Order: sequence, then C-alpha cells, then structure tokens
Amino acid sequence: MLESFSAETLARIQFAFTVSFHIIFPAFSIGLASYLAVLNGLWMKTRDETYLTLFRYWKKIFAVAFGMGVVSGIVMSYQFGTNWSVFSDKAGPVVGPLMAYEVLSAFFLEAGFLGIMLFGRERVGEKLHMFATVMVAFGTLMSATWILSVNSWMQTPAGYSLNAVGQFVPENWWEIVFNPSFPYRLVHMVLAAYLTTSLVVGAVGAIHLLRDRTDKEARRMFSMAMWMAVIVTPIQIYAGDVHGLNTLEHQPVKVMAMEGHYDSHPQGAPLILFGIPNEEEKRIDYAIEIPYLSSLILKHKWDAPLEGLDTIPDDEEPPVAIVFYSFRIMVGLGFAMLGLGLWSLWSRWRGTIYEAPWLHRAAVLMGPTGFVAVLAGWITTEVGRQPYTVYGALRTSDSLAPVDAPAVATSLVAFIVVYFFVFGAGTFYILRMMNKRPATPKLGLRDGPIRTAGITPAPQVDPDFIPGE
Repeated sequence: MLESFSAETLARIQFAFTVSFHIIFPAFSIGLASYLAVLNGLWMKTRDETYLTLFRYWKKIFAVAFGMGVVSGIVMSYQFGTNWSVFSDKAGPVVGPLMAYEVLSAFFLEAGFLGIMLFGRERVGEKLHMFATVMVAFGTLMSATWILSVNSWMQTPAGYSLNAVGQFVPENWWEIVFNPSFPYRLVHMVLAAYLTTSLVVGAVGAIHLLRDRTDKEARRMFSMAMWMAVIVTPIQIYAGDVHGLNTLEHQPVKVMAMEGHYDSHPQGAPLILFGIPNEEEKRIDYAIEIPYLSSLILKHKWDAPLEGLDTIPDDEEPPVAIVFYSFRIMVGLGFAMLGLGLWSLWSRWRGTIYEAPWLHRAAVLMGPTGFVAVLAGWITTEVGRQPYTVYGALRTSDSLAPVDAPAVATSLVAFIVVYFFVFGAGTFYILRMMNKRPATPKLGLRDGPIRTAGITPAPQVDPDFIPGE
C-alpha cells in the first residue's frame, strides 16, 4: 500500500503522524503545569489538605506526560535533517535560532526546576518549591511561545530577505518573532491547552464523583475544572473568531477551504454548516447552509463579497476536504465545551453540581475532546497552508530532501510500531493513575535514618513517597 505513495506524500504523512502524537502532550502539560501552580499556591494560602492532595496526585501525571512530550518532540527535529533537509537549508537561518531559543530559554528552565517541583518540597522549603513550580509553568508557556513563533512565521513570513542561493536571511528579528499571525495563534493555542487540561481534570473528577459523591478531592477538582471551562470557552470562541479574521487577511485561500467556498459570492456568501466536498466537480454536495452568514462573520456585512477558490490556480489550492472537515470538528467541539460549561453553571446555581450524574457522565465523555479539537485545529492550520512550507515563498515539493519513497516508508512503519507501543503504554499508565482515587499519601522512609553523635532519630517521613509508585 505505501509503495503507491510518493516520497513527498510519505514524508508529509510521517511528520503529520509524529506531530499528532507529540502535540497532545504539550497541550496537556502546558495547562497542567499552571494548574499545579494554582493548587500549590492555594495550599500555601489556605492550608487546606485537599489542595495538597490534589497537587501530589496531578504532579505524578504531569511528570509522565512531560517526559512523553519531550521524547516525542525530539524525534520530530531529526526529520528536518532526514526528510526535509532542503527546508532546513533554506529556512534554517530563521527557524534554527528560534528553535534554539526555545531550548535555551524554555526547555532548560523547565528541566532545571522540574526535579525541585516533583521532589523538593521537604528539602528546599515551601517558598522555593512554589517558585520552582511557577518556573516550570512559565517554562511550558515559554516553550509554546517560541514554537508558535516558528510556526507562525512559516504561516505569515516577515522580516527576511532572500540571498543569492535562495536562503531566508533574517533582516528584522522583531518582525520575525512577532509576525502578523503570532499573537493570535499564541492566544488561541494557550487557551486550547488550558481548556484541554480542564476537560481532563473535570473528567477525572466526574469519574470519582460517579463512584462517591462525597469524595472531597473529586468535588474540588470537578468544581475547579468546570469554572475553567465556563470562563475560558467563550474567550476561546472569541479568540478563534479574531484569529480567523487575521487568517482571512493573510491567508485567504485557507479560509476559502475552511468555508468550502469553491465559488465566489459577489453579493454575500452563505455559511455552509455541513456538506460533502466534491473536489473533482469543485462544489459542496448536500450543503446545509445559512444565507449571507459567512459574509456577516468574516466581513461584518450581510452582502459583503467573498472570493472563492475559482479565483485560485489549481496548483495553489490546499486539500479542501481535509481542511473543511477538520475545521468543523474543531468548531463543533468548541460549542460542545461551551454547552458543558453552561450546564455546570446551571447545576451550580441549583446547588446540584455534585449530585448530577448526567452532568458527570457528560464530563467524562467530553474528557478527550480537548485533544481532538487541538488536533483538528492543527490539521486545519497545517493542511490549509499547503502547497507551501513557508507560505507563498517555499513550496512543500521544493522543501523535500533527496530521499527515496521506500526509505521513507520503512521509517514510517517503524515510527508507527514504536509510537503505538511506547506511547500506548505511557498513555495506559496515565489512565491507570487517573483511575485511582486521590488520597493522602502513605508514609514512607526517606534517605534512611540520620546518625548524629551516636544517636539514631526516628525515620523521616517523605509525604511525596508512595510505595509501589
């Protein structure tokens, strides 16, 4: 089957496969790191043991997710040198330093304080431990900032010139880092990470509430998660709308594919809710649409004209069906998240948020949807950029290394086997930890007895130690 694909198609599939595995872990760890900082801060302020128990519970899950994110991300960087060496050569003067900044300013920051956050409360004191926790959370945000700056520059390149051999040469680093789409993409992604984490935390809390409605840790995490969902989801919907307007300005072809507009609409474009893209006939079959609404959303006028893909050469069009469907999955799940948040708000107002089994079941069902929405959003972004790696300046076909299709196919199969085995096992372990009820840790020995002047004091207790973990 794979031998029927070209080397370019296989290389794209391989990168899409690895980035799809990778992105779910940073999307979770970005939000979870901030959640841990909040839990730790609330514990220091209130001395409520519930917050400390939840911190210890979620920090172990964070450690595993963080490790899986690091490993899956390293593999992606190698593909720049194997499958996409021409892209690395041409875009390296811009992309390389930005990725180096990510490693130096963000990854080292996270790694430097991670051990203190995980194991250092009893060793360095509460204040330094809190500082380390905040630094880990800040490091995850910094990491997202640099990576999104790289990706945004590839979407809306700025601040560069081309030298004699066709390399992108930096001219203005401020324009490169803060390129036209970067602020919108950063806000949209960070909010998506917070929503993803809140839905996972809410699902875990709901699972334990379905087992025991009096579980105070489950009550606390479910309440916090639902507050996050009801507050952040409307902000995310608005941020997504603003991001879409920015995309219309700088990448109008992508918006045409997202909207399914094969034809231009000089007197106002309809919003196509759903349909089946027919790429051969260049139309949307069985379209369910609302007249003029697309023009109202994108141009804020009912009768505003919108151009369609009929104004674009065929070799400049992205794969419409993929972009069309993935965009609708992302938007549909966003409104489902809003519905869950409003449902929880209504239950909270009635005083039944902890005695609402159908709400809890819905929260469990919605648990993984944040990951699905993030993947759908990235598919929309990356596939909608085609046929370019650097939008409007470097085509994907011109970015490929001189590799043969069988070699790429072999490595792709190896990636699939290893990824499903390694990350499948890691995900299974995370789910097992989530299935356990948050509880005060059992007592364990730390470092053994300390002998001073011939006296052996009682063994010291490490509250973060759990035998068998």
